[in-house]
Amino acid sequence: MEQLLVHCAAAIESNDATLSQQILWVLNNIAAADGDSNQRLTWGFLRALITRATKTGNTKLLTAVAHLHSNNNLPIIHNHRFSIIELASFVDLTPWHRFGFTAANAALIEAVEGFPVVHIVDISLTHCMQIPTLIDAIATRMKMLPVIKVTVAGTVEELPPFPDFTYDELGTKLVNFAMSKNLILEFRTVPCSCSDGFSALIEQLQLPQDPGEALVINCHMMLHYIPEETINSCSLRDMFLKTIRTLNPTIVMLIDEDADFTSINLVNRLISAYNYLWIPYDTMETFLPNGNKSREWYNADIYWKIENVVSHEGRQRVERAETKSKWVQRMRNVGYRGVSFSEEAIGEVKHMLDEHAPVWGLKKDENEQHLVLTWKGHNVVFATAWVPAA
Repeated sequence: MEQLLVHCAAAIESNDATLSQQILWVLNNIAAADGDSNQRLTWGFLRALITRATKTGNTKLLTAVAHLHSNNNLPIIHNHRFSIIELASFVDLTPWHRFGFTAANAALIEAVEGFPVVHIVDISLTHCMQIPTLIDAIATRMKMLPVIKVTVAGTVEELPPFPDFTYDELGTKLVNFAMSKNLILEFRTVPCSCSDGFSALIEQLQLPQDPGEALVINCHMMLHYIPEETINSCSLRDMFLKTIRTLNPTIVMLIDEDADFTSINLVNRLISAYNYLWIPYDTMETFLPNGNKSREWYNADIYWKIENVVSHEGRQRVERAETKSKWVQRMRNVGYRGVSFSEEAIGEVKHMLDEHAPVWGLKKDENEQHLVLTWKGHNVVFATAWVPAA
């Protein structure tokens, strides 16, 4: 199926209407939205290629695609908007996010022990779903309970999972939860944008901070939304990391998907996406039966990612993941050094994985400094911890 998709993408890019139509018909007969994991994966890419053809094709190609549409009613995909409770349950379904939560929480608690104030800057895709477990861990594990300040990057971009709640509502619940654990928590949101490297957030962080506070920068699957295009030969991603370093953070957590969606060539990008995004479809087979609502929501979020990678270009193409090795090199180049995860932190991650299917795995990379979540031996998500180099 991968080769058919590759040939189809190449035909669409070259505006070969005849070949595109032929391959699209074949793919349409193979793919199925409710089939096995390979059929659903193919169906997602088929939809994305049709969308791309309608945006970029010549008249002949548009006619061919329109004919395919008229004979095959492709269902509309709706991305669910989650309540706070729904989202908390949704991210707990697999280790995809829990892995990063667990590794980051363990590392940062060790880093901030003894500080009277802990300022957590949460740049996260999951709308603070990591914070309740962090509050609980601080309350139960730290000898001296600090004041917790949470600053959230409230991005203007809409990225799945989509919330059906405001940050004011979320902040109130987190403050109350912390209070139930005898902790003081201050919560604020800074409206900002991935497109300019979170500049509004940076401006707020550059204002004078409380002396003696521990500054924690928690980047969970969001930095790959910073455009990788260069400005005057300087990467916007590197600029963000350099500026954060000038704030002298106590620790920087960088967790992201170990994939490469940055190629300007559609075919190369499609191959990378296909060879990574089969994993979430495959994982669904182990825990979400057909007809389950959470399965529909999970499917829709993956379709969104596929369509963004394949169908869009320029500023609209925001899914631009980079591999762990690329991020590690970036961090070192701008003046950070890696921090190893302790045996206790690794033990917590392993304990969390024991709650899920046994084909999830954990490995240590790069002189055993970094952690990588695996599925059937394939890299999925990496977790890294950093401090400014001396």
